[in-house]
Amino acid sequence: MSTNPDRSGPGADGVPAAGSSVVDIAIGRLRNRIESGEFRPGHRLPPEAVLASELELSRPSLREAVRALAMAGVLDVRRGDGTFVTDLRPDRLLRALGSFLDLAQDTGLNEMLECRKVLEPGATALAATRVDEATLDRLQERIERMRGLQDPEELVHEDIAFHSDIVAASGNRTLASLADSVTQRTARARIWRALVKSDVLSWTHQQHMDIYTALRAHDSLAAFTAASRHVGDVELWVRDRLDAVRDRR
Repeated sequence: MSTNPDRSGPGADGVPAAGSSVVDIAIGRLRNRIESGEFRPGHRLPPEAVLASELELSRPSLREAVRALAMAGVLDVRRGDGTFVTDLRPDRLLRALGSFLDLAQDTGLNEMLECRKVLEPGATALAATRVDEATLDRLQERIERMRGLQDPEELVHEDIAFHSDIVAASGNRTLASLADSVTQRTARARIWRALVKSDVLSWTHQQHMDIYTALRAHDSLAAFTAASRHVGDVELWVRDRLDAVRDRR
């Protein structure tokens, strides 16, 4: 075994070559164990000292990697009990990890989340004054469809269509174009969140109902408030987890 913890050269475990940060290397080695099936959903990881030795990592680097993967929803750190691989399906677990690491490198994501928070509530308030019955019926159908979805990606795609219909109901094509551009840049973050947040379905349904109720009442203030709460909560949840990892990479 090498006596050089956090070595960055290529090895049999397929870890990224020199130039990767020690945390990237640690994440890569843990990911390989998960992908190989050695660490399965529900599996308890070995004690920190043992795992660091097995992976040829320093304990601080391993600790940061575990922290990052816990924020990504891949690991579950249970105080006093140990660290476990989450019970997500293996394919979703690895998708969550890939999305999270990609998003952590996207320096423009914070700005896109802010843009969404500025654009969508205003567009929703405007739509409340202009929305017609046909659009309201379509929004209600989308909400009911979302209630029955279990796949996170399908849920987010339907969610995007829901908000797109609302912005279109504002009657402002320029605003709709701007909102669509922002939506495309934030879709991955929203899918990642849906993959790892266990109560996202009930949470999303209630907030969509609040928006729909305000639109049905043609209440601009209530529509603005409900939309602000909805997009603001998503932004805060994603930002908190990604910023904590970015600060350590």
